[in-house]
Amino acid sequence: MKEMSSTMPSGQQPQKHYGITSAISLAPPREIDHHYTKKLCDAMKPFGVFEDEEELNHRLAVLGKLNNFVKEWIAEISELKNLPPSAISCVGGKIFTFGSYRLGVHTKGADIDALCVAPRHVERTDFFQSFFEKLKQHEEIKDLRAVEDAFVPVIKFKFDGIEIDLLFARLALQSIPDNLDLRGDSILRNLDIRCIRSLNGCRVTDEILYLVPNKENFRLTLRAIKLWAKRRGIYSNMLGFLGGVSWAMLVARTCQLYPNAVAATLVHKFFLVFSKW
Repeated sequence: MKEMSSTMPSGQQPQKHYGITSAISLAPPREIDHHYTKKLCDAMKPFGVFEDEEELNHRLAVLGKLNNFVKEWIAEISELKNLPPSAISCVGGKIFTFGSYRLGVHTKGADIDALCVAPRHVERTDFFQSFFEKLKQHEEIKDLRAVEDAFVPVIKFKFDGIEIDLLFARLALQSIPDNLDLRGDSILRNLDIRCIRSLNGCRVTDEILYLVPNKENFRLTLRAIKLWAKRRGIYSNMLGFLGGVSWAMLVARTCQLYPNAVAATLVHKFFLVFSKW
C-alpha cells in the first residue's frame, strides 16, 4: 500500500495517488451517497459500535494516567541504575496505542492495545518485575497478570474498568521524546526480536492511517465491515479467519482505489473489489 504521485501535464499539480496502482475512480460523492452514509451510521448505532463522549474521555484519562505512570517508573529505574540527575530529568518514556483503538474503530467496552516504549538502559526484566510490582500497588488496577513467555510478551490488567494489554519495547536511544515517530525503519536497528514484534502493532497501525486518503471515511467503512464480519462469525484470527489488521488493510486498499468516495459507497465497493479479486 505504497504512496505515489502521478505526473500531470506541465502547470498542473501532480495528482497524488495512494497504493501501488492508480485509483479506479476519482468521482466525488453525490448527495444520495451522503444520505446513504447517514443511514449506514443509523443502522450501526444499535449494535454499540460507537462510543459516547463520556466513555471516550474516560479512556483518554486512563491512558494519560498510564503514560505518567510509565514516565515515573522509568525515572525511578534510571535513578536505581545510577544515571546522573541531568539525564534522569529527560529520560522520558511513552505509551503508544495500536489496534482498533488507535485506528479509531473500537466498539463500546473494547480493550486497548498499548505499548510501553523505554530507553536503552531499561531492561525487559525491569518491565516484568518492577513495573509489574508498581502496577500491583495501584488501587485502580485489577486483574493484573503477566504473560512473559508469549510470542509477544504482555502484561494484562483492568485500569479503572478499562481492559489494557500492555507490551514492552526498549529502543537503542538514551531518552524517549514525546514526539517520537515509530514508523521509520531506523529505530529497529540492533533490537531484540521481542522488541521488534512488540513494535510491529504500532508501526502497522500508523502506516495504515498514513496511507488512506481520508481517515474519517476509512474509519466508518471499517466499522461497517467489522460489524458485518462479526455478525457472520468470520472475524477471528485465532479461528483461521481474518483478524482486525487484515480487515483494516482490505478496507484501506478499497479507500485507496476510491479516494473521494464516502463510507456508503466504500462498503459497496469493498464487496465489489474483493468478490472479484
